[in-house]
Amino acid sequence: MKTLFVIALASFSLSSFAKMSPKVIYGEDDREDVVNVSDNMLVEKSRSTAAMIFSRYLTLQTDGTYKVQGRSLVDRGWCASERFANQKASASCSGFLIADDVLVTAGHCVSKAEDCSENSWVFDFKLANSTDITAAVPKDSVYGCKSILHSSNTSFPFVNDYAIIRLDRKVMDRAPLEIRVSGKIAKGTPVVLMGHPSGLPLKIAGGANVRSNWRWKIFKTNTDSFAGNSGSAVIDANTGVVEGILIGGEKDEVTSSTGCLESFKCSNTGCKGEDVTRITNLPQVYKYYEVRGY
Repeated sequence: MKTLFVIALASFSLSSFAKMSPKVIYGEDDREDVVNVSDNMLVEKSRSTAAMIFSRYLTLQTDGTYKVQGRSLVDRGWCASERFANQKASASCSGFLIADDVLVTAGHCVSKAEDCSENSWVFDFKLANSTDITAAVPKDSVYGCKSILHSSNTSFPFVNDYAIIRLDRKVMDRAPLEIRVSGKIAKGTPVVLMGHPSGLPLKIAGGANVRSNWRWKIFKTNTDSFAGNSGSAVIDANTGVVEGILIGGEKDEVTSSTGCLESFKCSNTGCKGEDVTRITNLPQVYKYYEVRGY
């Protein structure tokens, strides 16, 4: 599985972002474009994933869709042999819906007022065909950040990384994700990651499991996760319930013999694993979640 570092599209503050970014492929690269995923449960749940994109990178077209600006990974110095190398990478982080107008992401993605005001949250930033390099997004799939309800961004040894934001209006055309409300996921449980690795259009990545589970606020997995995956939902592959928020992990790239960048690779049991904030570590989230009647 795998992780790529996202080079910011503009003057994005990367100090804490760089510290926490997930960055490695473990074993095989399990990331897939949604259009290539046959599991209907995963496809449906992926609809509740949103990309954090600078609002200035969105241009409304006459047909009622937004054109999303961005450079390809190749344009950013990655090798042409990398998967998805020619796709346009536009997102800086990922997030997921937990109530009609409430979204959860990583704290290092949204920690100050400018992070809220300068970015949009874009659902349906995904490819319609495998040969596409970018996506046209319906106008109704683009939301603003109205306010930061809670944000925490502390790193090792007291990792506490999450943000809860309120969107500028209710999301009516997709269901918020179900989240764990007590207990913790078992070691070895298969998990799936949904988000925007390296800022790319939405990817679903399975083939992972819980590797370490003794820490209080986080657990570790071997998900194929990249910097743009920060804030992605990590869900139980069997139940579809959100177990946590992807926040960090291994180093990302290495330089190839030809001078371009390649993804760092580990075995499924190697390297240090990817860090996931437990969703149960967000006590504030339940007052928004419980409105839904779970």
